[in-house]
Amino acid sequence: MENIKHSKGSMASYGCAKAMNEFFNMAFMAFGFFFYETEIGLNVWYVGLGFVVFAIWNAINDPLVGYLTDRPFKFTRKWGRRFPWIMIGGILWVLSYILVFIPPNVNPKSGAWILFAWLVIATCIYDTFASIFFVNFAALFPDKFRSVEERRKVNAIATPIGILGIVAGGIVPPLFITFGDVNSYIIQAGMMIIFALIILALSIPGCRDDKEIVERYLTTFEARKVEEESFFKSLKVAMKQKSFVYFILAYLCYQTCVTLMQTSISYVIRFVFKMSASAMIFVMLALLVGAVISIPLWIKLAHKTNDNRKVILIAGSLMVIATVPLIFLGDYIAVIIVMFIWGLVFGGYWVMLAPVLADVIDESVVRTGKREEGVYNGFQQFFGRLSFLFSALSIAIVHTLTGFKEGSEVQSPLAIMGIHIHFGLIPMLFMLVSVILLWKGYDLTPEKVKANQEKIKEMSL
Repeated sequence: MENIKHSKGSMASYGCAKAMNEFFNMAFMAFGFFFYETEIGLNVWYVGLGFVVFAIWNAINDPLVGYLTDRPFKFTRKWGRRFPWIMIGGILWVLSYILVFIPPNVNPKSGAWILFAWLVIATCIYDTFASIFFVNFAALFPDKFRSVEERRKVNAIATPIGILGIVAGGIVPPLFITFGDVNSYIIQAGMMIIFALIILALSIPGCRDDKEIVERYLTTFEARKVEEESFFKSLKVAMKQKSFVYFILAYLCYQTCVTLMQTSISYVIRFVFKMSASAMIFVMLALLVGAVISIPLWIKLAHKTNDNRKVILIAGSLMVIATVPLIFLGDYIAVIIVMFIWGLVFGGYWVMLAPVLADVIDESVVRTGKREEGVYNGFQQFFGRLSFLFSALSIAIVHTLTGFKEGSEVQSPLAIMGIHIHFGLIPMLFMLVSVILLWKGYDLTPEKVKANQEKIKEMSL
């Protein structure tokens, strides 16, 4: 069966789901900032411990969601393989966002463990629904869009829309947040929920499974009488694939770089520049403009070289270089300029992530004879969420070593230096490791990718 062609409208609608995912991933940065050293005043190490517990849950949650939703259900033929889970997970994920911002009104010192428990429970509920949404949304990409060319075309359309989600996630909260006002965080949560539900509704056409592919999957599943492997056996098979292991480790480092930078922007605006939350808007707009301008150029380069590996390595290397100035800059306008430049190269790395993972999944299909996108995307989600743990621990360690004062608007020069460290230096090091991992261990050349796709057609998968 030939690959199914999709309209630009369907691709743009798919991009809306990407935007919603990035919208709330960006908003997630407000979680830790809300709990420690600011509005709630929970000690940084309680927050760090909370993210450790969250990461342990995440280790079970994401791959398990992928494993459970990979199998066919009674509703699969009628509603699709991924679409029902995308909608169910998406709606509940959006609604659960507000839980984080309505903790019990207790003293942050005497009631620290109560706030800690609320942080853990709220983030775990939030992440469970996020996993149901993201694992199935990400698994839809390699299954729905089959050719290398179409995957790049989809990302050329979907990525700018996704970047709008990132920027909206950075811009919308500051419009409603007033530093020191707990109720303002609740208001921003309500507005975020309304925005996200609208975006999710727009994504419906692009997130529907192709009926032909669903029928092909069900026919193949029934004809071969596929025996369900145990959860741990499926994970073991995935972890034996070299390209996948190096990709997810590189993805973890990249995601930690981005998460740490985005989280740090609030600290830089508030404590370094002593400006209001609305000042973050121009920083995020600079990132948006840079990324949107660069995406067509990165896609053109990918088409010209026909080498996803080469393009993502180039973009990653430039991200390392572009992050260095953030270690030293103490001027608001200069940071905006650097974030614009950073957006130019960030767009390249981000736009290549989905095609690169799709190449990895194609290799897994050839190796195993099964389409288990959910398991692989569950692992990606797990490692992506680990970035929040590494980000929280990095900030906790740096603030402890540099004497950051919780709840104080005035910080020492050493504490200000610490903010620059977790804004620029640490993200730069994580990004450098990401590039090295891809360079050393990711070996899916254009020839291997083409051979895998031809084999998949022969296997009718």
